[in-house]
Amino acid sequence: MRRAEKARDRRNTILAVTACVAVVGGLVGWGSYVLIDQKNEEKARTEAVEKARTTPVTGEQVWDAKNLGRNHVETPVSYEMKPPVGGDHHPRWMNCNGDVYANPVPEVNAVHSLEHGAVWVTYSDKADKADVEKLAAKVAKTPYTLMSPVKEQSGPIMLSAWGKQVTVDGAGDPRVDQFFTKYVQGPQTPEPGAACTMGLAGDK
Repeated sequence: MRRAEKARDRRNTILAVTACVAVVGGLVGWGSYVLIDQKNEEKARTEAVEKARTTPVTGEQVWDAKNLGRNHVETPVSYEMKPPVGGDHHPRWMNCNGDVYANPVPEVNAVHSLEHGAVWVTYSDKADKADVEKLAAKVAKTPYTLMSPVKEQSGPIMLSAWGKQVTVDGAGDPRVDQFFTKYVQGPQTPEPGAACTMGLAGDK
């Protein structure tokens, strides 16, 4: 009887160990699969960002950064484009930490935000309300962006960065995401990493 009990105990031990090995092996295999899948997703995201940053934005206007002044002034500035994409500007920047302004903001302060790497989304009375709301939601969750109305601009919706500008057809235009990916703290930024908070706050 003792031999039978020992044999039964050995069988139970072997079964338990085998089950544990199988469970651990399964967990290791699943963990490896998850890690590989995450790495593949991260690689795909990185490649997508790199493609967006290296592909020209269709219809984009570009100004030579060397010709855009960067002096701090407290006097009015006359810009050659509207909205402006660079030039001399006020010492204080416009808050651009996903700030959506209900009323026009001073150009001289917004230009300073562009110098810090912000993307400025502007819209006129011709813009569709639904597009404005969708863009406002996108800006609100994106650091280094700001949005405000500019009644006198030529296009209904325009996106500006330092030395860069594009007019888009609507919030669903793929160039919106591309412009954000390429120019929010992008390579055109004269002062990357500079603050987008503790500046001038407008009406929201």
